[in-house]
Amino acid sequence: MSSSTTPKFKVKLVAKGFRQEYDVDFDEIFSPVVKMTTLRFMLDIVVAEILEKTTFLHGDVKEEIYMEQPKGFVTSGQEHLVCKLKKILYGLKQASRQWYKKFDNFIQSVGFSKSNEDHCLFTKPTRDGSPIFLIIYVDDMLLSDRHTGAKLVQQLRLKFAMKDFGPARHILGMKISRNRNRKQLFLSQTDYIG
Repeated sequence: MSSSTTPKFKVKLVAKGFRQEYDVDFDEIFSPVVKMTTLRFMLDIVVAEILEKTTFLHGDVKEEIYMEQPKGFVTSGQEHLVCKLKKILYGLKQASRQWYKKFDNFIQSVGFSKSNEDHCLFTKPTRDGSPIFLIIYVDDMLLSDRHTGAKLVQQLRLKFAMKDFGPARHILGMKISRNRNRKQLFLSQTDYIG
């Protein structure tokens, strides 16, 4: 690293989900994970397209959940207080399920249909009849056509805090590279996490 490069650090508040008790702090759990056959299909059809990847986890809290105050945020004399969660945090057992429910309701409200074969695959026909495909894997999303899906990306940004990472370069620990002229897609192993 050169002396002019400033390192960037990310911080994420994570709840201690390992301390939750079934039927007390949560009733059901579920992580939306696309089937591998659907993922291969998606990568097959979007060789000439740009993929959109987003990360957001904004599920609504169904139960009353409290957590200890994070270190560094405790006010002197108020160490005994706890935080009541208004939104789901990473680390909670029900985080993925609650986010999926919220995402599923929203995406269907804007005209997408959920596949009966894979509940992590959504489709929507465009004016010219060609479909937009959208798949989710836990809290990441791949969109088959960025240009046609631009309106969806705008709607998602209004509903959820999300990041646009641009064309997908990594998925499930694999590096994605393309030769657009030959309409070829290559996957290779990588040590990328995220």
